[in-house]
Amino acid sequence: MPSSILPPALRTGPLAAYGLYIVGSALLASNPVVGRAAAHVVPPIGLAFWRWLIAFLIVLPFALPGLLAHRGQLKAQWRRYLLLGVLGQGISGAIVYYGLERTSATNASLIYATSPAMILALAAVWLGDAISVRQVLGILLAMAGVLVILVRGDPQALLHLSFNGGDLLVLAGAVSWAVYTILLRQSGTPLPVVTAFAANAFAGVLVLAPFYAWETVAVRPVPVSVSTVLSIIGVALFASVLALLAYQKTIVMMGAARASTALYVSPLWAALASWLLLAEPLQGFHLMGVLLVLPGVMLATLPARKPAAEPATEAA
Repeated sequence: MPSSILPPALRTGPLAAYGLYIVGSALLASNPVVGRAAAHVVPPIGLAFWRWLIAFLIVLPFALPGLLAHRGQLKAQWRRYLLLGVLGQGISGAIVYYGLERTSATNASLIYATSPAMILALAAVWLGDAISVRQVLGILLAMAGVLVILVRGDPQALLHLSFNGGDLLVLAGAVSWAVYTILLRQSGTPLPVVTAFAANAFAGVLVLAPFYAWETVAVRPVPVSVSTVLSIIGVALFASVLALLAYQKTIVMMGAARASTALYVSPLWAALASWLLLAEPLQGFHLMGVLLVLPGVMLATLPARKPAAEPATEAA
């Protein structure tokens, strides 16, 4: 149905904004779920490589004018983009897929939900951003939630330093994503969203290419099958391109602060999808993690309410 014949409320009103918010948070949740489903079929580096190559090819027709217009800036900053590729597509991509071979999609999504709190903490230390007591409390709550997930609700694991290796790899990916985001803030002159996405995706492909070649020869190649192709296209289209577009559009319609709370809803979608599609059981430590991680991240990142403006007084 053409959008022009839809009622305005369904195109630009609150219903459209919240509908897009729900869809966007579900798209963000698709990466750990699809990654977990494909973990024992598609090698992790191969999944990351093809995910970002296909995502790059999808956006290339729309990004090409910007890439050509900003080619001088992109050339001058090629080392920085390679570093972003290591952090955003290498560690936050392939390493997380290694983690998903060893842990559940529910665990991974909850651990990754702490990224906004990590970004806030890094910005305070690295960039000197001011941080309030409320935000410190939120960061501590979120980190406590991650600890609950890492030890699976068993305090004895702390005494024996017994952690799930997959959870630790996902945690490394979340930290890498936080560093990646901080570096993006230091980019100087910002590029258009689609241009920056294409440049970062292509840099990730270049970083992953030699490791993908090694994995293909020394470990195992990506199997060619209908399920493999659908998994890779799904994670490229839904978790990369459409998730970005939905998130950016939600920012336009709702504002950055409210749109960013989609990151808090995403783990709930991932837990539900993992239970329905992957038969992952929901356990008590998952609930404990949710009760710590999500309120903690919200405390840390939601902006403080502005004080109401004082009524103007008439001049004497």
